[in-house]
Amino acid sequence: MATVARSAERAEPRGTERQDLWWLEPLSIVAALGIFGVYTFLVSTANSAYFADPYLSPMYSPCLSSTCPPSERLFPFTIDFMSLSPAYFIVGLPLAFRITCYYYRRSVYRAFFSSPAACAVPDLRRRYTGETRFPFVLQNVHRYVLYTALVIIAVLWIDAIKAFSFPVTSAVSGSAGDHAARHFGIGLGTVIMVGNTLLLSFYTLGCHALRHIVGGSVDSFHRASIRFRLWSAVTQLNLHHPRWAWLSMFSVGLTDAYIRMVAAGWIADPRILF
Repeated sequence: MATVARSAERAEPRGTERQDLWWLEPLSIVAALGIFGVYTFLVSTANSAYFADPYLSPMYSPCLSSTCPPSERLFPFTIDFMSLSPAYFIVGLPLAFRITCYYYRRSVYRAFFSSPAACAVPDLRRRYTGETRFPFVLQNVHRYVLYTALVIIAVLWIDAIKAFSFPVTSAVSGSAGDHAARHFGIGLGTVIMVGNTLLLSFYTLGCHALRHIVGGSVDSFHRASIRFRLWSAVTQLNLHHPRWAWLSMFSVGLTDAYIRMVAAGWIADPRILF
């Protein structure tokens, strides 16, 4: 009987009767993640045009290159290991956080491995081992890279605040200007950086792992009112976690592209100084 059952299982058709455009979602995910991955690699390799005072690209923040302006150095050390761009190290931590994110794991498994590609669509794999084998077992580091992601969010907020302080001469000549004399102002880059940091904050703070950390281990919230409020706040963000995941990914690319174009002199940054 077991042999017959296995034979029947092997003879089972691998197609699906779905007539809708079920393949559109996994195809879109492959395209979006593929384009973002190629763009990230290229700008990380460039190691230039990542700073246009007072804007610093999120892909190079914190600024760890020896060419960083002193005003942008948050740490007393630099990373110029074997002439590699510091962006490889800086982007690596947020990338690890996203790759191991529960929502992205679902998206990657469906889009890149067809495991399964969609509901009611057969899985390409004959055997299912979950995340118990290498390299998928490494997904369990998600909770730990979350802590580094929280640090990076704090750094990006510092950058966003700095984006309100403009050099005096930048409004006239467009140069870096005198760092000792600055004006409070708002530029298009300021708005883009603040918006990007907000979206990244919503995505990071709505993480499933953070939701468990702040309240998942509590059996009763009756005597844990603070943790209940934190858990409720994270839950509200978690309800739209897929939305924040995609919007924040696109906003990172947009922010870097805008700062890169301003730094290269391709476009002028409109701003109002007070």
